[in-house]
Amino acid sequence: GMENTNFTNSSGINSPNNISTARDIMIMSNYLIKNYPDYYNYFKETKFTWDRTGGDPITQTNRNPLLNKNIGVDGIKTGYLSYEKYSLASSMIRNERRLIAVGSGFKSKKSRSKESLKLLTFGITNFDTIKIATKDEVFQELDVWHGTKKKIKTYLKEDIYKTIPKAKKKYLKISVNYQGPLKAPIKKDEIVGSLKVYYKDELAGDYNLLAHESIKRQNFLSRLISSINFLIWGDV
Repeated sequence: GMENTNFTNSSGINSPNNISTARDIMIMSNYLIKNYPDYYNYFKETKFTWDRTGGDPITQTNRNPLLNKNIGVDGIKTGYLSYEKYSLASSMIRNERRLIAVGSGFKSKKSRSKESLKLLTFGITNFDTIKIATKDEVFQELDVWHGTKKKIKTYLKEDIYKTIPKAKKKYLKISVNYQGPLKAPIKKDEIVGSLKVYYKDELAGDYNLLAHESIKRQNFLSRLISSINFLIWGDV
């Protein structure tokens, strides 16, 4: 998803074709934290001592100034290049929420620290993260037609969160969509509908609803009775 990035070396040292954006660095930082938690633990170390051949051990300190402010920051990485000057990708956890801030173009180390802290504080103060669904847990039951069960449980393959301004939670809405009742047989993990998330009437996410279980088709007599009940009572 890093659509505006081109890396020509692994060190990050000056190169005219080394380009990226704050947004892309945020994407990469998020990927690092989620997929390599064991490695990410190193980023919160405030100092590291290593032995070298032919000399005394060397202790190097972490250059991320936010690690020492005791506010929950546990990474990520400072940067400096001659063109954009000082940069910092930082991250913190507060009340089980993780925030990532990326800033670049600072004229000094002091301003890099100050403005990055402002970004994190702004996110904590002005936004809430709403949990909509939990991965692999039953989300909602949908109607089934001619099945051995009248309802089928559904789930999603991913955790779904949306971060929105605290004062505008009322604009967040969800909609379950399916062409129902669903006709049996239905196989486990089959796509049976969708969950749409809207913010201010704009689509903010579209996710597949999957069958949490398999449901067999009724035998002929049961299907006949169900059809008669539907014609009389409108009950599937």
